[in-house]
Amino acid sequence: MIRSGIGYDVHCFEEGRPLILGGVEIPHNRGLKGHSDADVLCHAIADAVLGAMGLPDIGHYFPPSDMSIEGISSLRILEKCAALAREHGFTLNHVDSTLIAEAPKVMKHATAMKAKIALALGLTPGQVGIKATTNERMGFVGREEGIAAMAVATVDG
Repeated sequence: MIRSGIGYDVHCFEEGRPLILGGVEIPHNRGLKGHSDADVLCHAIADAVLGAMGLPDIGHYFPPSDMSIEGISSLRILEKCAALAREHGFTLNHVDSTLIAEAPKVMKHATAMKAKIALALGLTPGQVGIKATTNERMGFVGREEGIAAMAVATVDG
């Protein structure tokens, strides 16, 4: 049976942190605030993968109250999601995602992001979709207060 899951995440900008998206450090004057590396793209993908399996969200597996994982790379979160898929008898087929940000422009980093995400999930880069759009200057994204991401994942099992 083919199953799909949807993920969404958002983080606000914070001074003094690197901006990590899809496991890649992106040159920008601010990073994203969060307990982990705050990689909004990986978090949305993780929730999509977990949702496709009917499992709880990443906050269940990586709670912000767990100080032992503070600063964790979100690629490790994706690795855990892939391991959970295998443990539950699922095969991850594909993920597709969209970053929503006014700045910085990220598509020139998409090939590197796809490679890192694919490696973490046990996929090929061709099984990972990454797109980017703006919010047309509307809302918190439009005011450049943060970045949002959404994703879809498909699994067999």
